[in-house]
Amino acid sequence: MEKRNHSEVTEFIILGFFEFPEIQLLFFLMFLIIYLMSLTGNLIIIITVCSDPHLHSPMFFFLINLSFLEICYVTVTVPKLLAVLIAQNKTISFMQCMIQMYLFLVCTNTEINLLTAMAYDRYVAICKPLHYTIIMNKKVCIILAVASWTIAFLNLVPHVTIISQSSFCSSTEINHFFCDITALMILSCSKTNEIETINYIEGPLLSLTPLILTIISYVYIISAVLKFQSAKGRQKAFSTCSSHLTVVLLFYGTTFAVYVRLNNADSIHLNKLLTVVYITAIPLVNPLIYSLRNKDLKGALCKVARRAENYFSSRINKTLHTI
Repeated sequence: MEKRNHSEVTEFIILGFFEFPEIQLLFFLMFLIIYLMSLTGNLIIIITVCSDPHLHSPMFFFLINLSFLEICYVTVTVPKLLAVLIAQNKTISFMQCMIQMYLFLVCTNTEINLLTAMAYDRYVAICKPLHYTIIMNKKVCIILAVASWTIAFLNLVPHVTIISQSSFCSSTEINHFFCDITALMILSCSKTNEIETINYIEGPLLSLTPLILTIISYVYIISAVLKFQSAKGRQKAFSTCSSHLTVVLLFYGTTFAVYVRLNNADSIHLNKLLTVVYITAIPLVNPLIYSLRNKDLKGALCKVARRAENYFSSRINKTLHTI
């Protein structure tokens, strides 16, 4: 087949879960419910934290960023998947595909950075409590949050640039449910040495470094907590970190499960199944983890629920009286 460059490729075909044609509707309903629950859960977290002055602290500031990021995660990928499943609209333009791939990678890198910033926040809170308000002031929090997003946006530009300039000469059918970089590299008939070189150089710096910093933070945290003489103090300290630590383990566990796979056709089917968990489960369970394990947030959520209940009750009563 004659080699075609990327300018001749105007659109791709997203195959989705074509292996299971008989349960496409079931997949649609499942992903629709997960998407709506993820949006609702993370929006509730954002609204609750913003509306309660008692939660205006660095920890909850980063939680807002994380919840917003989870909304971006599912919105970048799931709506197109729903269209593929229910409307059989499997085509996606070349530009839309590149944008989707770029935003998804940005979300992944941003989450790595945010989780590292949150680990540092917990380290300062437990290991340097007397200097916490000085070290984690508003300016520092904003700088850490902005840096988390900015580094991710800049870091992924070379990857998308190389893929967008690649040639796709064998097929334009993406064996995935979104424009995944691994699936696109399999389709490309251009050499992928440049991306592999970038990953080799940047990987340790921009991926492993945040993980190492997170591990170091928790080594210091655990060491400090174990020195507490009060059992109640140890329990309280661990409770402030348990939510974040659970999210870190869940994120890195699923991420490694997806990306340590070999970039070949044999592994793409397993990657697709693992990515479903990676994209849909984490944004769904993160609000649950933080709301169930954090007493302050749980109390604020109860207050919001009571206010909402009182508001709707009063509206219903007024409506009944007018009738």
